[in-house]
Amino acid sequence: MLVACICLAVSLFCVAYPLYVIRPFRAQGPHELTAALAVLRFSGVITIFSALAAIAAGIELWRQQARTRGRAIAIALAVTVCVLAALARVNVYEQLMFHPDARPAFVSAMAAKIDPDDKLIVVKVNGVARAYPIRTMGYHHVVNDEVGGKALVATY
Repeated sequence: MLVACICLAVSLFCVAYPLYVIRPFRAQGPHELTAALAVLRFSGVITIFSALAAIAAGIELWRQQARTRGRAIAIALAVTVCVLAALARVNVYEQLMFHPDARPAFVSAMAAKIDPDDKLIVVKVNGVARAYPIRTMGYHHVVNDEVGGKALVATY
């Protein structure tokens, strides 16, 4: 039971810590960001080994437990660790948190409703200019666009 609980704690840490540190609209310190990226880098391997160990522990617990409750706990722990191992492979930052703006809508500079203090990412290609408000880019992080006949990806 101890091995299965340790596997659960390690897998939960590998999934939750990078999500906590690298979430948007939160300042990250350089040391915590470095640690979160290191955990993210190795989380795939760590969670696979945790899942294998949890499955082995679950099988052993199944054999040892005659009661239905003990067997249910063994199965629940092993399944939870396996689900966390799968979640460690999902890039939530790309798929769930940041949604690229594939069809940006533009208006003239005179018609734009932008606060005078708003910051912009400005691009000019072949005489055609575009401005991407940081406030919008903070959510999307990526805008696919065409400026001056050239494909462009603006990111923040």
